[in-house]
Amino acid sequence: MKYIVRDREGNEYEETESFAVNAFYGNPIGRGVVKVFSMPIFSKAAGKFLDGKTSRVMIKKFVHKNDIDVDEFENRKYVSFNDFFTRKRKELKVKNEKNVLISPSDARLMALKIDEDGIFNIKGANYNISDLLDEDIIYKDYIGGDLLIFRLCKDDYHRYHYIDNGVQAKSVFIPGTLNTVRPIALRKVKVFKRNAREYTVLHTENFGDVIEVEVGAILVGKIVNIFHDDHKFKKGEEKGYFEFGGSTIVLMFKKEVIDLDKDIVDNSNEDIETLVKVGSKIGVKK
Repeated sequence: MKYIVRDREGNEYEETESFAVNAFYGNPIGRGVVKVFSMPIFSKAAGKFLDGKTSRVMIKKFVHKNDIDVDEFENRKYVSFNDFFTRKRKELKVKNEKNVLISPSDARLMALKIDEDGIFNIKGANYNISDLLDEDIIYKDYIGGDLLIFRLCKDDYHRYHYIDNGVQAKSVFIPGTLNTVRPIALRKVKVFKRNAREYTVLHTENFGDVIEVEVGAILVGKIVNIFHDDHKFKKGEEKGYFEFGGSTIVLMFKKEVIDLDKDIVDNSNEDIETLVKVGSKIGVKK
């Protein structure tokens, strides 16, 4: 399976699902196997190995295969593969103008509208935001608003940052399985209903109340949020990180709050994701 992503200059890149992902998610038998291996017990076992010193041998091959520029990150010795996977950048550039909306992470971004029934469609599959929030009735405040899905791939920088100044409300963790967040899985499995995830309301200075959801993914996909209830945050401050595995961040804005950049809107209307960088401008306050 192949699909297109675009960068902010309009250049197109063709991405292909791996043989393994197609084999597991492309047919009923494979999806049955995935149900077993997406259980938390297997992710915990993988996590234990990836946190161990012996996993360091995987770093060099991972860097080469994914063409990672290590000069962008801290120059230090990594004690495990997960230590490298959650590496920090030397420098983070943030668009600090108060009316500017920034990306919380490096990701492939899809922008959607939440319809009057609370439904959004991603890659041909319908989801309900009440399912995403485990039926928390707060979803009703976001009907007609904007939903931004930031899909992180394994070669991305896996730390995420606050989009504005503000105060963080209570975090809610929803246990679940850990499926991949690749496009083929979004079509075949109710990823945003089944996967482990954590959400909170961000009381922001410039964009009102924004719901942020971090969604774990296959293998470890562990969500590590640094701050919790009543934390006063600054724009660009680190909020947390994902351990190994592709992962997703979802942001929900109320109706008529933001104007997204035209290229992101146009790409999303074509069902094409936009490559974005953490701290970069993706829209403005309406």
